[in-house]
Amino acid sequence: MYRFVNPLLKHIIHRSSFDTAARKQCLKYLKALRTLQFNGLNTIFLGETDISESLITGEKILQEDSLNWPTWTLVHAASSQGWVPWRYRILLRDELPMKQHEDVFQEFCDSLNKFYGKCIIVVREKKQPSVLQTKEPTAQEKITHPQVPSVIYMTGIECCPQIAKANGHELLSVPLPYNYLHPMDVAWSSLKWFIINNRKEFCLRSIERTYSYRCILFSDLVEKGLEKMTLSKWKVATNKVRRWENYYLDTFA
Repeated sequence: MYRFVNPLLKHIIHRSSFDTAARKQCLKYLKALRTLQFNGLNTIFLGETDISESLITGEKILQEDSLNWPTWTLVHAASSQGWVPWRYRILLRDELPMKQHEDVFQEFCDSLNKFYGKCIIVVREKKQPSVLQTKEPTAQEKITHPQVPSVIYMTGIECCPQIAKANGHELLSVPLPYNYLHPMDVAWSSLKWFIINNRKEFCLRSIERTYSYRCILFSDLVEKGLEKMTLSKWKVATNKVRRWENYYLDTFA
């Protein structure tokens, strides 16, 4: 009998990955984060999630067939004060260019300047195809800033540290074994549960003589789902991350 893992619960803390190197990397990230926060920068979490067509329509398909179904990638950002007021992206995976354009990240940085001022942009570390910067970091940079790839590739956009710095921001990446220090998964789970429970309310049907079709108001469905992640929920999610950060700072230091 086939058993499928719930995609909303796919991120699990693996204790075996807490080796010395990972702890040092995490501690370096946390120290850099705290230093920038102490200097008055606001913390913004930038993330993305995949939304499959089967999730939107509710049609049950075999796991091997799901690879052939369209998938959308939602790119958005938030802080302890809620969603960032910018034009978030919903991108059809098959129509994404081979090389994502940097102007989306530039637009995002401009929005942060307008609403928040200088910010720390925190993304989740992924296996990057890019090479680390060849410039040798200074002694001060070694202490306060973890080494960041020249470009951090997300599915939808490229995150460039140079563009962030040019706009007065700093780009940090949560180390891979500690992805739960990035609270966006809570928002994505809330959104997907809303889609599952309310997709029929955003569905229009038309029955003709020879055929029938169904229209789903996808943008409206996503918009209402995002609204369900309220300010109070964001505070709970970010406070939980903060407690983990304090715990690791006390434990690893």
